[in-house]
Amino acid sequence: MRRREFIALLGGATAAGLPLTARAQQAMRRVAVMMATRDTDPEGRARLNAFLQGFQQLGWTEGRNVRIDIRWADGSLERTREIAAEFVSLKPDVILANSTTGVAAMKRATASIPVVFVLVNEPVAQGFIASVARPGGNITGFTMVDFSLVGKSVEMLKTMAPAITRIGLMFNPETYPYYDVYLRAFQAEARLPVEVTRAAVRSPADIDAALAALAAQPGGGVALPPDPFTVANRTMIRTTLARHRLPHIVTFKNFVSEGALMSYGPDTADVFRRSADYVDRILKGANPAELPAQAPNRFELAINLKTAKALGLEVPPALLVAADEVVE
Repeated sequence: MRRREFIALLGGATAAGLPLTARAQQAMRRVAVMMATRDTDPEGRARLNAFLQGFQQLGWTEGRNVRIDIRWADGSLERTREIAAEFVSLKPDVILANSTTGVAAMKRATASIPVVFVLVNEPVAQGFIASVARPGGNITGFTMVDFSLVGKSVEMLKTMAPAITRIGLMFNPETYPYYDVYLRAFQAEARLPVEVTRAAVRSPADIDAALAALAAQPGGGVALPPDPFTVANRTMIRTTLARHRLPHIVTFKNFVSEGALMSYGPDTADVFRRSADYVDRILKGANPAELPAQAPNRFELAINLKTAKALGLEVPPALLVAADEVVE
């Protein structure tokens, strides 16, 4: 057989999907995943599983054509930076980074390895990407909350507990300083039905003092925007909220099943599931600089009736009708 005829036959066999050795032996790709919480966190596990399921549906199977390295940061800034350094040494094809602190650490660690962020706030303001439409570097991904979502949560808490006059925005300013920007905007606009104040917590020891200050006068309430620190310490926060009898709203729905009063925020599992598409596209040659950052498109409201009763609150019918989940 002539060389030209052999090449033509080889090309035809490949197009037909015949089991040629060169076709069957796919190169093993490598994906690194940094999760913000600890590996025993049920919500973190659910999010990771949503990504893995979506990734598998796109044709990627662990051990066959991809190796996935998963690390858990446990809400620790120091651990996050350690993971970022480790990932750079592993030289994966793509890194999936959960949380703002994770993306900040990856941005400092590498300008070449593609990074897909998940559940990150204000990526443009924080300097992770140049713009939503054209990120422009090695980083793109999926956002979590914005100014309007925090404002909506404050309004919902006021609807749930009309006697509230002050709401403390609880966050760790060392890891999530942009919430101070939101706070200043709320205070400047003065459009919300309550006063929004700062409730900073840098360590578990700060939690009781911050909540006690809000409970010292009538009309106090608490809003907890997403923050790995508050996620990691949510049991202590929930217990302290109950002791001080403070109405509150959180972002993650699973907190409500654990005993929080109410939540409003994105369907985080859906966001993780969608992120698998960007990882897949980058592995197939897409440039992260040209993949626009995306916002959540599904939001959920959850209410715990038992906690509402314990706080002496009667849930308004409008909130019950709007709720996606009601815990009794």
